[in-house]
Amino acid sequence: MLKIEHLGIAVKNIEQSNELFTKLFGKSPYKLEKVESENVSTSFFMIGENKIELLEATSPDSPIAKFIEKKGEGIHHIAFEVEDIYSEMKRLQNEGFTLLSEQPKKGADNKLICFLHPKGTNGTLIELCQDADK
Repeated sequence: MLKIEHLGIAVKNIEQSNELFTKLFGKSPYKLEKVESENVSTSFFMIGENKIELLEATSPDSPIAKFIEKKGEGIHHIAFEVEDIYSEMKRLQNEGFTLLSEQPKKGADNKLICFLHPKGTNGTLIELCQDADK
């Protein structure tokens, strides 16, 4: 793993949360994007070299809606940048981690993504991500 790519925060209302985090960070999000495959709307803030992703459910059966219903708003996942998502997925599977998908999916911010099941990572949802252009 190369670095923490971003922190994902589940929110009920992305417009209100964008206003809140704009005040907090002193800057607006640099990107707003819908990811239909995950049923979410996202926004990204750049803070120095770090990114914060806000995620709002666009469907009541989306993973974000289920997360908020169970745990409330808050940190949803930590994303790590990897150089080769396919080899990293294989390595982690060989180490005994459970992947939530067999193949990477297209995610927000031009990334290929895969999540590790939180039951195997001390309750923390881990996302692997790689630039889709690599």
